[in-house]
This record gives sequence, C-alpha cells and structure tokens, in this order.
Amino acid sequence: MPTSVDPRPPCIVLGLETQIGLGIVRELGRAGVRVIGIAESADSIGLASRYLTRSVVVPEPRSMTLLRTIRSLGEEWGECCLIAVSEANLVWLASHHDEFGKVHPIAPDRNAMAVVLDKQRTLQLAHSVGIPIPETAEPASFAEIKSLSLSFKFPAVLKWKDPAAVAGKLEAAGLEMLKAEYVYSANELLTVGHRYLPVGQWPLVQSYCAGYGLGQFFYMHKGQAIRRFQHKRVAEWPPEGGFSSVCDSVPLTQHEELQQQSIELLKAVGWEGVAMVEYRMNPTTGKAVLMEINGRYWGSFPLSVECGAGFALIGYYLHSNLGLPSLLPIRNGLRSRMVATEVKRLGRIFLQPKLILDRSFKIRRFRELLRFTSDFFRPHVNYYVWSISDPRPFFVDIGNLLRKVSLRL
Repeated sequence: MPTSVDPRPPCIVLGLETQIGLGIVRELGRAGVRVIGIAESADSIGLASRYLTRSVVVPEPRSMTLLRTIRSLGEEWGECCLIAVSEANLVWLASHHDEFGKVHPIAPDRNAMAVVLDKQRTLQLAHSVGIPIPETAEPASFAEIKSLSLSFKFPAVLKWKDPAAVAGKLEAAGLEMLKAEYVYSANELLTVGHRYLPVGQWPLVQSYCAGYGLGQFFYMHKGQAIRRFQHKRVAEWPPEGGFSSVCDSVPLTQHEELQQQSIELLKAVGWEGVAMVEYRMNPTTGKAVLMEINGRYWGSFPLSVECGAGFALIGYYLHSNLGLPSLLPIRNGLRSRMVATEVKRLGRIFLQPKLILDRSFKIRRFRELLRFTSDFFRPHVNYYVWSISDPRPFFVDIGNLLRKVSLRL
C-alpha cells in the first residue's frame, strides 16, 4: 500500500473528461490532497493534471469492471471517499452504494436525486416555497399537444422532464436529444409533437422567460447551507441559452432573498451535498424565474475553484471525517471563460445566425467580438482549462480539438 506523510486519506475523482473533473482535481490537489483520477479515455484532459497522484482508465462506464476497479483501489489505498461528476455516474453510484468496499461514494439520496432529475416535480416544490416558476404543461399524448396548441401563450420552450430517462428511446428512434427547443406558434408545436409520436413521449412545454442565467450554488449539510456562491452568465452556448462559456462571480450581498428561497427549496427536496439552483433573471423587471436544480458539480465549476468556494474540498473533508476545512472568504470580481466554446459561439453568431433558435436573441456582432478580444487583456480573468501552474491539460485539450477537426475534414 502506498505510504505518505500526509495522514489524510486520498480522494478518488470519477469523470475527468471535462473541465469539471479537472477543476475538482485542481481544488483538491492544491490543498495537498492525494487525488486518484478515473477516466473513460486516455485522452481525458483531467488525466494530464499535475495534481493527480494516480490515474486509471476504465473505458466501460458504469460497468462491473468499473465497480471492481473502485473496490481494488480501496483495498490498495484504504478507506477513502469518491467524488463523481456526471448525473449518470451519481445515479449509478447511489444504486450500488454499499458495493464499493472501502471506498465511500459521495452520492445524493436516491429519492432526492429523483426529484431534481424530474423538472416538473422540482417546479412544483419551488412553487410551494414561493419561488416564481414558468408556466409549464406536461403533455402525455399528441391529443394534449393539440389542445395546448390552441391555448398556450407563445413563444414556448420545450424541455424534457427527465432527459436521462428518454435518451435511449430518442436514440432508438433516430432522434436528437435537444436540451431546449423554441416554438413560436401552434403549428410549430404540432410539428414538434408529431416528431415524437414514434417515441410516445413529449417534452414539457414552458413559457418563454427572457433574461440571463443566474446560478446559485450551495453545499447543504444537515439541512444547512454551509457554503454559498453565485455567478452570472455573460455568454452561453448555444448563444440563446445553454451552459456558460463566460461567467462572472456575483457577490453574496446580491440576491440575498433569492438565495434564502433556493435554500428552502433544497431543504424541501431533502438535498445534502453540492447543488446548483439555476434561474433566468430578467434585468428589466429584476425578477428571477427558476429553471432547474442541478444536483452535481456544474460546467462553470472552475470559476468557483478560482474564487476559493471550496465545494469539492468541503465534500472531501466531511466524508473523510475530518470536520470542515479552513476556507478563506470567497473572492469576488473574477471572470472565467472557455475560449474553445467562445470561438464556436462566435462562429454561430457571425456565420450561422439562422441556427440561433431564440428569435428574440439580439445579434450584436461588434460587441461580441470586442468583449471576446478585450477579455484576453482584462484583469482577473481565468480559464476553464488553461492554468499557468497546471498547463498540460490545456495542450491535451487542444490536441483533442485538432483531432476532431481533422476527422471532420
């Protein structure tokens, strides 16, 4: 068994394919925690981090091979905890929670996870604690789609109630999984409804909410929010709304009432651990409308790492019976960006504007290009992948991107 002068146990991180897993590795590693990383592919960017003590590649996700690998790591390294990135892995870990031997996964309660994966149940709970929600319908048949086409106020946004639950059916029918789809008339809703007849399931129909993305992040422990953080989305991919390609930290002195409502919502769910409560904030009215809860580490997690929020470190300490870590106050005034996604976003805005699904999205090409360029010279800007103290993941990421481009060509 490996020896170390550090009496603290190691931490296993499952899912190093994206900037999220990389951010977790960096946060733990910078605090001196020994990190064992498990990835699905040898070219996963997190495997290149200097903060990894040990790296393991298991190509079969959520398999008996992975389960045996995790158990064997526990036998080799002793009692330790495991942090996972994706919802699919979290659900898998929760369903096998007692089968990992000396490794103890940090996985949410299965009942609470079922609620946050079900957007309709989440919205109902949010309404019960006074959080504004979009008007939402859950059609169960094409007949109900027809009825909605006559009564629903357009534009509307279509989202799957539980994307993971319908993904297999969509793939079998040769249909793309769309995170969000915009419809502007009864005929457009009927067209989309007809598309999903072979699946026999239809997405939620929600009223359109204007504004920018506001994310509030919490670590819930025994019903209390022991750490908070929030950010504003400056740019998103796709441009009309999705995940943040550029985001700014927001001081906790802002949106305090909304933070408390978010905490009440997480309490109502029975949530323990890290979570993101996502809103659409209308800058004109100052009103926020709930979009969803993400019961996992989020895409812009590197920003919270640079701001010193310490969410992964808190999880590691609590589940290693080390109490709470000593954390400095959260840094404000930072911006984080993912340049590769920004370039793709600019390409859509300049070259493919007709593919932007939200017709109300205002295309300001000069402003977009100016912000993209000036951010390279703006102080207090960091990057999702690039780090001067840990540069190798960036070069691996560039290599992966070039390979994808060459394959397409």
